[in-house]
Amino acid sequence: MHPLSDICDIHDATPAQARALIRAGRWTQHTSGIAERHVQGNLVILPKRWADDFLLYCQRNPKPCPLLAVSEPGVHALPKLGADIDIRRDVPRYRVWRDGELVDEPTDISELWRDDLVSFVLGCSFSFEQALRDEGIRLRHVEQGRNVAMFRTSVATEPAGPFAGPLVVTMRPLAPSAAIRAVQITSRFPDVHGAPVHLGDPAQIGIRDLMRPDYGDAVEVLPGELPVFWACGVTPQAAIAQAKPDFCITHAPGAMLITDLLNHQLASF
Repeated sequence: MHPLSDICDIHDATPAQARALIRAGRWTQHTSGIAERHVQGNLVILPKRWADDFLLYCQRNPKPCPLLAVSEPGVHALPKLGADIDIRRDVPRYRVWRDGELVDEPTDISELWRDDLVSFVLGCSFSFEQALRDEGIRLRHVEQGRNVAMFRTSVATEPAGPFAGPLVVTMRPLAPSAAIRAVQITSRFPDVHGAPVHLGDPAQIGIRDLMRPDYGDAVEVLPGELPVFWACGVTPQAAIAQAKPDFCITHAPGAMLITDLLNHQLASF
């Protein structure tokens, strides 16, 4: 591995190097386009007494909450996803929730760590973006260096215990022919949200203004393009706000855990 001083651009780093830069506090932004051929993950950390209900919520809502890994209580390593991962320090920016309210966005949660905390890593749509780009499908937010646009919808998720709430989606504008191909490509990746949940009129899923996303950055939809919507791993954050657990930690939208897994390893066919 090259020393950190030799890495000029995190986008050129390996997953381990990217995590090292993040752990050192040298990258605190979104991770779209970083370690492009490697799986990225959404994060939810809950006390053990909330974990069983959240696990059931994920199982009932596999499109927005595809589980990649679940830790044992108090264990901050995730060897299935990377030999050196420390979930307390390897996400660029976290969100801390108390009683369902967002109270902080730190870059390190070591001081908040407890022996009863269970980590859930969920698949992220960033992982199928490389497959789209390999097929010549251009992604405007990546080309513009922006976070993907994310929206709360009027579509309800299936509740489990106290966890319930709206489906959150990501949006990518595509020409109709590219949208058709994107459906085919992303269908191969159910562990990272799979095929889109909606194409076309955003009002049909309760989105009023595409230039005012609830999370991430606005991306223009040009004449002749379709907005294409995929289920999003920020969905659990809406459920957390409704369930109001006394304590919870998530990733900040777009700031993902970068794993050692290769995207093609998650392809179902």
